[in-house]
Amino acid sequence: MKHPALFLDRDGVIIENCSNYVRSWADVAIFPQAVAALAAVRDCPYRIVLVTNQSAVGRGLISQATAEAINDRLLAHVRAAGGRIDAVYMCPHGPDDGCDCRKPLPGLLLRAAEELDIDLSRSVMIGDALSDVMAGQAAGARAVLLRTGRGGDQERLPGAADLPPFLVYDTLADALPAVIESP
Repeated sequence: MKHPALFLDRDGVIIENCSNYVRSWADVAIFPQAVAALAAVRDCPYRIVLVTNQSAVGRGLISQATAEAINDRLLAHVRAAGGRIDAVYMCPHGPDDGCDCRKPLPGLLLRAAEELDIDLSRSVMIGDALSDVMAGQAAGARAVLLRTGRGGDQERLPGAADLPPFLVYDTLADALPAVIESP
């Protein structure tokens, strides 16, 4: 039987966005409410999957190994706080590279669904940008926009009204209890 998933963007959802890119662990500012929310849903039946665009790699600002080390350290922090993230899928490409994994395209979610036996129709994509909402919708998942990170500004963009309906919450701690349901 396929599993539902909670697909989570990283920057603006679990950690603060960094205007000059997250280039090292020193740039990481974790949202305490997000880590607490992940601990609270540790035993839920959903796979919890981080899906993140990291164009700093494609732009040559950091190496792939550095990006992976930052993600690994974040997962260790979440685990130490009692939370769970089951997998990380990262697009390392720049915006002009023409890949199929950079959100708003659904490539990361589709790959995770295939590799982790995920039922996309029972899954949720949670992010702080319209590109996250679009990726979730393109993959066939429900979409949630958080007002943390860029979400408050993204919600007011003219393009937001042109998308199919999506849910909006202030924080990950607000969203998770509301979107998790029995599979």
